Amino acid sequence: MIILGFLGSPRVNGRCSRLLQKSLEGAENEGAQTKRYDLIKLNIMQCCGCLECIFKNHELPIGRCSLHDDMESILKEYMQADGYVFASPVYDGYITALMKKFLERKFALGYRAQEDYGKICAPRSPANFKKMASMIVTGNCADEYREVMGDPCFEAMGGHLIIEQVVTVDRFYVGGIENMTQEIFEEKLATAYQLGARLVNEIIKAKESA
Repeated sequence: MIILGFLGSPRVNGRCSRLLQKSLEGAENEGAQTKRYDLIKLNIMQCCGCLECIFKNHELPIGRCSLHDDMESILKEYMQADGYVFASPVYDGYITALMKKFLERKFALGYRAQEDYGKICAPRSPANFKKMASMIVTGNCADEYREVMGDPCFEAMGGHLIIEQVVTVDRFYVGGIENMTQEIFEEKLATAYQLGARLVNEIIKAKESA
């Protein structure tokens, strides 16, 4: 089993990063292979909205993009994986620009006929609800602000998952991150570890019930 982690924070050693890493350790402890993508280190160009990736080459598992960067290789590995962990801090009430840019380019996993005006894309390679994902969002605002700070981020990261037929397992909001004591942060790390373990076990259950 392969679990991929995607970090939307530009701070690769920050607390959001450490939570993501701990979740991947939890997945590894359950027997999964993991790989982490620090989006700040990758060459991911901004979507130009040409829509070539969804309108053309419908026979391909991944639409061809007019941009040439790291996304083609990332999406190939994305398609081979069984599960995902998306992690982003809250920047101005939303996911980071890094994460948003990555999600926009993930659009190539869908397709749509040009004459189907007003319709949502269909998945090129539907996961049939056997693949799963979890999300981690960190914010300076305390946990009671999850609805206004965390939920928009979860919705952004989970939007494509619905189209891809990928099930969301956990949405973990870690509020008050800026002034959090180390003792409390260790508790959050333990929760992230369990998040990764639970992700693997839920995928196993889904495959066994197929």
